[in-house]
Amino acid sequence: MKRYLIFAAVGPFLGGFLMLFATTYASGYWTQTSAAEVTKLFVVFGKTLQFAYLFGIVPALMMAAVDDILFHVRRIGWVARMLIVGAIAFAMAQLIYGGLRLEPGAVQFILYGLPGLVPAVVASWLAHKFAEPQPQPAA
Repeated sequence: MKRYLIFAAVGPFLGGFLMLFATTYASGYWTQTSAAEVTKLFVVFGKTLQFAYLFGIVPALMMAAVDDILFHVRRIGWVARMLIVGAIAFAMAQLIYGGLRLEPGAVQFILYGLPGLVPAVVASWLAHKFAEPQPQPAA
């Protein structure tokens, strides 16, 4: 249960920020960066955070389910599990957001995959640290 809570809390937060950054970068907003523009980015992120959770909670819970399934496969270690979950999340995000690209290219391909990859890997690592039962020393 902790695994799902971790993914639900971390996933939409990081994914929403990375999606906002990807769309602003792809639109050419970051050509002349100043402190006011960075401040404006965080203000917009604060205002759109509710929508990030609204639209990001279901994909985050789907990735939590994949992570939970892979946790029960004994041959897969936690690093391999993080990489597999990250690759699946990257492919999902690219499939969902890839149609939004203004122009094709490797930069846009990576930018629209990162909102899936980064939150999934971070949440999977946090689930490994805090949600998995730790082995008890023998008495």
